Amino acid sequence: MNTTVYDYGMIGLGTMGRNLALNMSDKGYSVMGYDRNETQVNNFIKEAGTRTMFASTSLPLFLKALKTPRAIILLVPAGKITDDVINELKPLLSANDLIMDFGNSHFTDTNRRIEQLSSSKIHFMGVGISGGEAGARFGPSIMPGGSQEMYNNIAPMLQSVSAKVNNEPCVTWLGPGSAGHYVKMVHNGIEYGLMQLIAETYHILKTVGQLSNDELHDVFAAWNKGKLQSYLIEITASIFLQQDEFTKNSLVDMIQDAAKQKGTGGWTTEDAINLQVPIPVIDTAVNMRNLSALKNERLLAQQKLQWPQALAFYSKNDLIEMMEQAL
Repeated sequence: MNTTVYDYGMIGLGTMGRNLALNMSDKGYSVMGYDRNETQVNNFIKEAGTRTMFASTSLPLFLKALKTPRAIILLVPAGKITDDVINELKPLLSANDLIMDFGNSHFTDTNRRIEQLSSSKIHFMGVGISGGEAGARFGPSIMPGGSQEMYNNIAPMLQSVSAKVNNEPCVTWLGPGSAGHYVKMVHNGIEYGLMQLIAETYHILKTVGQLSNDELHDVFAAWNKGKLQSYLIEITASIFLQQDEFTKNSLVDMIQDAAKQKGTGGWTTEDAINLQVPIPVIDTAVNMRNLSALKNERLLAQQKLQWPQALAFYSKNDLIEMMEQAL
């Protein structure tokens, strides 16, 4: 029988939860996992190897294995599922236990959960996390909000697992209440805008400048060595070299031109409207994602409407320079 008492609990053992737990373990923290899905639990245990990590499909066993007061991370889908997990946890928790929601929850939901749990003296923090699966495994940007006292208790762990820039951890306390999830929402909104600008730049260089995918790779790779250096420019450059395993064509040419949204960009637009703060780039980026998803309607419009022919009034090099300045 496993008698280890674990530093942290992890609820939700999908790729993000599993990778973050492995990251925490690498930094010296023991992690107990919980998931209703037995396959996820078995994968977690298998990948843990000799690390001080374990998992269970039993919530009481999971909670019993944690140090007290308990510190529990949630990495489950936002919305009703998060509420369902919290409601299942609440009667089994004790005063001064801490729940940290690392999901993409709406900041108003986070405020509501803080208030609802406070009556039971259970602490709740909304924590934004950025960097995707690789970030969770090797170092994400972390955006915690809530009680500063609770943050101080978990800061050493967050700082150790976070990404580092010039040896400085990419994490800091962002404020009380839902500040962490609010900052993550705005972060995602800004990223929507940046991705739309990159997409439009690609479209102009491809259709007007007639650049090949190899040339597009060279352009974006060169930009990534200058003032446009960023993660988004870096991964855009690499996309142009990827080959579709089925057709052997360039992967970028095989991807359907329809990008839906998960909601966080729209949340940013909605809150900006309520605050009367103009964010036209983000607003347009959200609209363009929604428009791109209307594939059938766009194809019908293309058949019925007359479109101007794309004409290049500039040399290829001049167009590349103009696009760099625009970005």
